[in-house]
Amino acid sequence: MSLSQDDVKRIAKLARIEIDDGEAAATQGQLNDIFELIAAMQAVDTAGVEPMAHAQEVYQRLREDVVTESDRRAAFQAIAPAVENGLYLVPRVIE
Repeated sequence: MSLSQDDVKRIAKLARIEIDDGEAAATQGQLNDIFELIAAMQAVDTAGVEPMAHAQEVYQRLREDVVTESDRRAAFQAIAPAVENGLYLVPRVIE
């Protein structure tokens, strides 16, 4: 796929970007280079290649899922202005 300068100007107009002829020509070349790269990548046969999540074999070190903090809910709610059934009550702000 190749874009013409009119295509670039039309896309810029749709994106509400002001572009002059010089910028349109430069952008046209850059976009066409990108499309050529995409076409070259799509031409590669990847039938037997397994998808990867990362280019390197990187694994996240995991830790045990254990509770490290004590339950301080009662202490926090003791200083709250209004609490009911374990929930914080806040003033109504929308009439």
